[in-house]
Amino acid sequence: MNFLPFIDLHCHLDGAISPEIARQLADIQKISLPCTSDAELENLISVPGSCESLAAFLKCFAFPCSLMQTEKGISEAVRLVQEKMKSEGLEYLELRFAPQLHCRNSLSQEAVVKAALDGLCKSSLHTNLILCCMRGENTHTENMETVRLAETYLTEDGGIVALDLAGAEAAFPTADYTAEFSAAHEKHIPFTIHAGEADGAESIRKAVSFGARRIGHGVRLFEDARLLEDIIKWQIPLEMAPTSNRLTKAVRNMKEYPLAEYLAKGVKVTLNTDDPSVCRTTLAGEYAYVRNEFNITDEQMIQMQLNAVDAAFTSQKIKAQLKKRFVR
Repeated sequence: MNFLPFIDLHCHLDGAISPEIARQLADIQKISLPCTSDAELENLISVPGSCESLAAFLKCFAFPCSLMQTEKGISEAVRLVQEKMKSEGLEYLELRFAPQLHCRNSLSQEAVVKAALDGLCKSSLHTNLILCCMRGENTHTENMETVRLAETYLTEDGGIVALDLAGAEAAFPTADYTAEFSAAHEKHIPFTIHAGEADGAESIRKAVSFGARRIGHGVRLFEDARLLEDIIKWQIPLEMAPTSNRLTKAVRNMKEYPLAEYLAKGVKVTLNTDDPSVCRTTLAGEYAYVRNEFNITDEQMIQMQLNAVDAAFTSQKIKAQLKKRFVR
């Protein structure tokens, strides 16, 4: 079939900075790059196939983040990433970032958010933004500011549409972030949470108890049969990203990757890039990978895209427009 995936719900801004975008950001900000060749730059941004853990994976974000510490750098990064994804066939994108990681040069989180919104409106790709709270030591104050900004700028479509929790899941368990997501729930801010990637099914259970509408990754859901049944019953979508999960060793043996099993059981699986530049992948590449590795059928390919439309943090009007793509 002539199939082109068109909706990515789980894509990190700092994980989508390609070598070309990095050069452009460095040029407009008069920043000297630490290397000269494209190959060296790509190696700085991307992980090798021998990556051993999520912690090692996360080290690749330091350099891209260094290019997004000014309002101009942030705005242009959002614009350029959108244009790159549009050129790859996307029609709808949810781009996520942690405002607190872009404050090294005295920008406030609010200035960061405003700069990202400025870049958002400079592309014709239909994109929404998700603000990430961060796992880590002493992040509570910064996280609560992120929650405040999500409430302030929350919109149904065309801007900030949700919250997330990202970072080193195994070292900083989901349960430690009860205060942040209790506040988000009380303020009626939709949220997804990275869970069941570097930590087990209990992390997913905790995220669901907070009120998460989606689960980022959710690879280890199979560890808890009762929770799996609940996820199916409650129709909570999983934002899966197989190349990323392979590189971070969320699953040690990809022959045991549960995507096909989840689909067969009725889990609302969506397929995403996570960090396309870090992982050296595209959304089309992810679909090709699961087709070849797990014998995913044409019908399942379409179902994952329809799942993504249903799961998107956007208006019913936009969802109806996206679904028209499948009217034959």
